[in-house]
Amino acid sequence: MHDELLSALDSINPVGLTYSEWASVGMALNEAGCDWQVWDAWSQRDPARYHRGECEKKWIGFRGSSHPVTQATIFKMAHDRGWAGSPGGAIDWGDAITADSAVITSNSAVIRAARPAPAVPAAPVCTVPDVEPLPVEIPEEWDPAAQLIGYLKALFRPEEYVGYVVESWQRGSAYLPKKGSYGRTAAQLIGALETCGGDIGAVLGDYDPEAGAWIRFNPLDGQGCKDANVMDFRHALVESDAIPVERQHALIRQINLPCAALVYSGGKSLHAIVRVDAPGYEEYRRRVAFLYDVCRRNGLEPDTQCANPSRLSRLPGAVRGGQKQYLLATNTGAESWQAWCTGLGARTDSPPAAEPDDLPATENMADVWNAMPPLAPPLIGGVLRQGHKLLLAGPSKAGKSYALIELCIAIAEGVPWLGRFDCARGRVLYINLELDRASCLHRFADVYGALSLSPGGLSHIDVWNLRGASVPMDRLAPRLIRRAREKGYIAIVIDPIYKVITGDENSADQMARFCNQFDLVCRELGSAVIYCHHHSKGYQGQKRSMDRASGSGVFARDPDALLDLIELTPTDAIREQMAVRAVCGVCKRALDAKGLSDAYGPDDTFSKARMLAVCKEHLSAADMRVLDADIAAACAKAAKQTAWRIEGTLREFERFEAVNLWFEHPIHRLDDGLLEDLVPDADARATGRAGAARRWGKQTAEQRKAGNATALENAYEACTIDGKVTVYAMAQYMDLKPDTVKKRLRADGRFWVDGQEVGLKEPGSNG
Repeated sequence: MHDELLSALDSINPVGLTYSEWASVGMALNEAGCDWQVWDAWSQRDPARYHRGECEKKWIGFRGSSHPVTQATIFKMAHDRGWAGSPGGAIDWGDAITADSAVITSNSAVIRAARPAPAVPAAPVCTVPDVEPLPVEIPEEWDPAAQLIGYLKALFRPEEYVGYVVESWQRGSAYLPKKGSYGRTAAQLIGALETCGGDIGAVLGDYDPEAGAWIRFNPLDGQGCKDANVMDFRHALVESDAIPVERQHALIRQINLPCAALVYSGGKSLHAIVRVDAPGYEEYRRRVAFLYDVCRRNGLEPDTQCANPSRLSRLPGAVRGGQKQYLLATNTGAESWQAWCTGLGARTDSPPAAEPDDLPATENMADVWNAMPPLAPPLIGGVLRQGHKLLLAGPSKAGKSYALIELCIAIAEGVPWLGRFDCARGRVLYINLELDRASCLHRFADVYGALSLSPGGLSHIDVWNLRGASVPMDRLAPRLIRRAREKGYIAIVIDPIYKVITGDENSADQMARFCNQFDLVCRELGSAVIYCHHHSKGYQGQKRSMDRASGSGVFARDPDALLDLIELTPTDAIREQMAVRAVCGVCKRALDAKGLSDAYGPDDTFSKARMLAVCKEHLSAADMRVLDADIAAACAKAAKQTAWRIEGTLREFERFEAVNLWFEHPIHRLDDGLLEDLVPDADARATGRAGAARRWGKQTAEQRKAGNATALENAYEACTIDGKVTVYAMAQYMDLKPDTVKKRLRADGRFWVDGQEVGLKEPGSNG
């Protein structure tokens, strides 16, 4: 029986199995009395996902289930893949066939019926349906450079790096590719090919015409050619040489595969480059497994060794053993992966196939009641757990970016954030989308200095400067995951998100899909994702904290923790008290520097008059002149401080009492009670003349016009840093609606507006 089990196991290829199926094999081997080394050795057949020590670690936790997975699971999986052996015994009613079996209750007996799962067989077992062969027509005359240009344009964006191989080595009668090149973009290659006169060797390097040449069908990062260097899991390769090429051609067309390109290999197979558009590596593997399963069940047996995303395919335009590697077609079949999956069930010439289901299995509470999984440890005490999401919302001038930099430093150093929230210590990635590199790095240095922190945790902070190079979040997420997978970040900060938003921020369904990208990053990396967003227009005091963020309510309801900043207006008495504290602080420092700390008592430090009197008594005239200058500077700085209240809407923790802060550029400082009794401003627009007075004070119409003109000048100048100036960018800077900015630009007369682009008119121009 043991030999039969190992024979059945040998017929199952772990490549293409889902995680649940792979784990079920381990559970079944454990239940059958095998050693963990059997599972480990079998798992090594999937080198892309094999991790040394993982099987042994999971093996220990397999025992003790009231519904164990038995060896019947392995026999069933083997039979589904063409294994002809016999388990030597019938499957019992109580045997669990798969880990996510459908449960059918009949006469109080539990019968577990296997669900067919997409998997890759170890050997071809397909039966070719009766299909009319479709000829593969290769013309005598061709343009090799045009072949490759068509392929590159169909598969790559201009800025993406392309991997290709022209050098080979021989093992027996087979020619094998070397590592190849990966440092040129599609645009660079196309530009060179367009002027090479059809000689692709002049562009790529000469290849052996007996061996041919190869190309990778997914974009790379320009640093290597392994799976870890793949920048977008866009395409998969379907290759089969088990049946004649003409039948392969007919089946590819019949199955309606969403092919970006179809290439004749110059040998026994066609290479179908299929659009799968997976958001990440794990999803890529699931989609490829499903793709191969559908192909196999329709008579097209795929080569499972072609499943990895960095795989080489045949380069169109080359010659191999006297045969042309030829680009037969581009953009054929279904228009997208989702369209193909949707259409599978409606096709009458294809066996039924369900859309791939990568959702987790259901759990029975009785099974986990006495073995609850541990909660993720806190990242920010009382606010956020590791692996969860946090949104920081607030208006402009609230110092949101500085607050996020303060958070990065707090995590790197393991100190409280904002003087109030304890932080776990670990590695953090700050993704800067708005500032130029120098400004961003200087901000970190400025915040460290203002916090009076020794930079002992600098090695825990990575900065990814993407200003001018940012891409929408659905494209950034997979690239972020690949770069960060081995870094061990416990937090990833994205600042700000308006630079990567995909879709209309007021659309609930579009923003739900946008926010799902944060979940993908959290799930794949185990890191918390922290990001900031701006308030909607108008006064915010009358709104709930979760309703202040601009755009769809998804922004407020999606994160696990929402922290909201709203401005407070200090009274004249509070401002006076701040000035008194500033004067007393300067006097105290001046006296201490002279060794005169005994000249004043604790109560004196709260009296401006008393501290000034002590200074006059003990300091020289020269020292007093310096003191006066320092006092003036300190009072001016105190007058510039703005007051803020931070409120939280939390999913995992109890709501905390609102925290009051002073923003003293470049850091936020915890208030010690001065702001306790303040309430946020009501909406001034609802208070008639009082509201107008609050907004404009005693300004005349001319003064308001001059103020608007100055504001436009400042906004335009600031936005020129990004190159082209747009109405939207100026609106973001001015914290106004785009329509309002457009009206003011036209009324001002010095600017032209073309759609969304803004520019300064030439002197003397009327247009």
